Amino acid sequence: MTLLNRYFWRAVLIPTFAILGIIVGLDCLFGFIYELEALRGDYQVWQALQFILTTTPRRVYEYLPMAILLGTLIGLGLLANSGELSVIRAAGVSTLRVSWLVLRPVLLMIVLSIPLGEYLTPYTEQVAQSNRSMAEGGGEALRSKYGYWHREGKEFIHINAVQPNGVLYGLTRYRFDEDHKLLETQFVERAIYQGEFWSLEGISGTRLTEERTETYRQDNAEWETQLTPQLLSIVVLKPDNLALAKLLEYTTYLKRQGLETADYMLSFWQKLFMPLATIGMVLIAISFVFGPLREVTMGLRLTAGIVAGLIFHYGQQFFGQLSLVFHTEPLVAAALPPVLCLILGIWLLQRVR
Repeated sequence: MTLLNRYFWRAVLIPTFAILGIIVGLDCLFGFIYELEALRGDYQVWQALQFILTTTPRRVYEYLPMAILLGTLIGLGLLANSGELSVIRAAGVSTLRVSWLVLRPVLLMIVLSIPLGEYLTPYTEQVAQSNRSMAEGGGEALRSKYGYWHREGKEFIHINAVQPNGVLYGLTRYRFDEDHKLLETQFVERAIYQGEFWSLEGISGTRLTEERTETYRQDNAEWETQLTPQLLSIVVLKPDNLALAKLLEYTTYLKRQGLETADYMLSFWQKLFMPLATIGMVLIAISFVFGPLREVTMGLRLTAGIVAGLIFHYGQQFFGQLSLVFHTEPLVAAALPPVLCLILGIWLLQRVR
């Protein structure tokens, strides 16, 4: 049985990593071409290439479930075409046993993807976005089209770039009163976190009253706020690129500010249920190889795998956006597609046993 284990490990892992390399490579190539269309300031070809390379961990994490699905289809399909799968079944190995042997390398890849999505991807995404914002602005923060909006109480804040070491560039603050009238605008060239407050450098602002406006300049000032470098590292990233712990942390902060949290909770539950969805898609792939796709060409198997992956992806997006529009529970919207996928996979396997 040890020999059979190694056999299935090779049959699943080699195609999966090959597919993953192809998909990520193509995505990086198309992404680089897209970035070349947005060159400006100090953001030139080398900086665009650095951005693509830095965002590669995120691309690997995003495409891993699809690669696992296609890799399983290809690996088992090759065994079926050569007759080896039939020999294994004839030797007394049940469909359930084959499914477990296939799921073991899949579970390993899922476990290895956890630190990739929880630690490496959020950090590299923040570095990539920050470096692009700084370079694209050519050193002048107001010129950059990239930036991040945030609201805290009666103050709206726009940040051009956030660096992981607790330094902000291009901070713009808009302060309003109880009647939503603008009281003051302030632009800060750089802000450095000092533990309990932010040290502001290069300040220029305008105060607005009923009678007149008043402009001012300061070299330094202090800014006390609940925003910390840890929270800002969350603000600058899309919810899908955040770690589970960061999503919960930022959701708690948004609730204290009286802000909407549904999109962050939706991403939290979708990431939490993604391993379950991956297992469900692998079970569907196994049932396809034992059932309707047992004796078809490899191209048809790939097409079936891509169609199944796209149906799941867009189904998940559909239910997620539906929950945001109609304000339903994000947990239900996130759990429904993976659970249905798992039930379908188990049901299809039961039919081919």
